[in-house]
Amino acid sequence: MNVDVRDLGRTDYQTVFEAMRSFTEARGETTIDEVWLTEHHPVFTQGQAGKAEHVLAPGDIPVVQTDRGGQVTFHGPGQIVGYLLFDLRRMGVSVRELVTGIEEAVVNVLADYGIDGAPRADAPGVYVGGAKVAALGLRVRRGYSYHGLSLNVNMDLEPFSRINPCGLLGMEVTQVSDLGGPAEIELVESLLLDKLADAYGVSLRRSHS
Repeated sequence: MNVDVRDLGRTDYQTVFEAMRSFTEARGETTIDEVWLTEHHPVFTQGQAGKAEHVLAPGDIPVVQTDRGGQVTFHGPGQIVGYLLFDLRRMGVSVRELVTGIEEAVVNVLADYGIDGAPRADAPGVYVGGAKVAALGLRVRRGYSYHGLSLNVNMDLEPFSRINPCGLLGMEVTQVSDLGGPAEIELVESLLLDKLADAYGVSLRRSHS
């Protein structure tokens, strides 16, 4: 099965959020699945059931309410954000398998760089030595997924101290470049696409939008 990959470049979160919802609303049985890759301008995003008390001191960074699962997280330059716009029924993937596939792909990316990462049963995402390196939050409507994952590569981690990341008090956050991996986001992005393709048994075709 082919999946189109779109490199969106540096983007405003709200614009991409609305585009994802529009794509999902308009798609049908023959719509080709897509993966959108982007780096967002600095933004805190709050999950559908997110609690305001987890946003401690946002300062001048906007807080955007979304319809994904999970609590609050931060997006900014130097972080890969991947949105998975999949027809789960056609792909034969359950929501649980969708989550597991993301976590597996990130763990395998880290392993290629000699980094020992692992998911947690009580908190979706990928962790290295107790510190979070990747977050995920998803929404499924009519069997179609949107939202996805964020993987910290080479970014300013300070804004994470202004929130309880994903609602976890005292959660430390780390990134690939600080763990001995590359700082070049394009390298990590390319490897992540390979691992996602393996996780879901699909062929990812890059295009530019």
